[in-house]
Amino acid sequence: MDRVTSGWINGLIGVVIFSASLPATRVAVMQFDPVFLTVARATIAGGLAVFLLFVFRQKRPGRSDLVSLVIVALGVSVGFPLLTALALQHITSAHSIVFIGLLPLSTAIFGVVRGGERPRPAFWIFSTLGSALVAGFALTQGASASPTGDALMLAAIVVCGLGYAEGARLSRTLGGWQVISWALVLSLPVMIPLTVLTMPQTFTGVTLPAWLGLAYVSLFSMLIGFVFWYRGLAQGGIAAVGQLQLLQPFFGLALAAALLHETVTWTMVAVTVAVIVCVVVARRFARQERARLTAQPETSYTPSADASRGR
Repeated sequence: MDRVTSGWINGLIGVVIFSASLPATRVAVMQFDPVFLTVARATIAGGLAVFLLFVFRQKRPGRSDLVSLVIVALGVSVGFPLLTALALQHITSAHSIVFIGLLPLSTAIFGVVRGGERPRPAFWIFSTLGSALVAGFALTQGASASPTGDALMLAAIVVCGLGYAEGARLSRTLGGWQVISWALVLSLPVMIPLTVLTMPQTFTGVTLPAWLGLAYVSLFSMLIGFVFWYRGLAQGGIAAVGQLQLLQPFFGLALAAALLHETVTWTMVAVTVAVIVCVVVARRFARQERARLTAQPETSYTPSADASRGR
């Protein structure tokens, strides 16, 4: 199997893993407090990250990387999980998945802010159109939707886009999965005490599905998914494999219907498709400038290579 094909396969596995995050969070938040769920998943994933970094003897990040790692931790490890957990107390996972169609756009916008890219005006036209479609969908739901849940999902998309863009920028020097691992480790001194403080007095009555939801978002959504995702980006190219993220709403809607028996309306599907079309066109107009700015070779880290160098 050639490197590019392997990259697409790894990227697809990562997207499928991320697609189950919202349905799993929806199941878990029915019986766990959203704050406890957020800090507990970060603590569990952070413990696994410590183990992996120690076993593979990964080099420590430099002082200049700390600010970026804090941004990644706040956006991906804390912000997005907490905001989505809070949102899913008000809306269904099927409804929330529509907003995920804006995640590639959010990441691209922060790529402009943090990476200095300058897309053409057509990029912003389709970006605005996609945002308007999502906002219009939320407004037309009326009593069946929650303005609070929608606002929380929009905030989650913003902070996650920032975390993805910052992580992608940092991965060029630090390595792919190492970025999320060090971000998780960096958050542990705060996450562990908060996990103890927010832990319920008793776990009596917590059912198996809730425990499975917690386990999934802790191990797969917070860490394992990033292993495949960043490996796919490194092997197949960020611009090419990154397009696979546009499939996430489709996978998520299918999982919400199959696992949670939630209703997926034709309007949800239509808006999701329309948003994806807008994002695809917008990214096409941004591709030329992004390619010029990212033409320099990126550093690709492998555990064996770092192990040979040691700490």
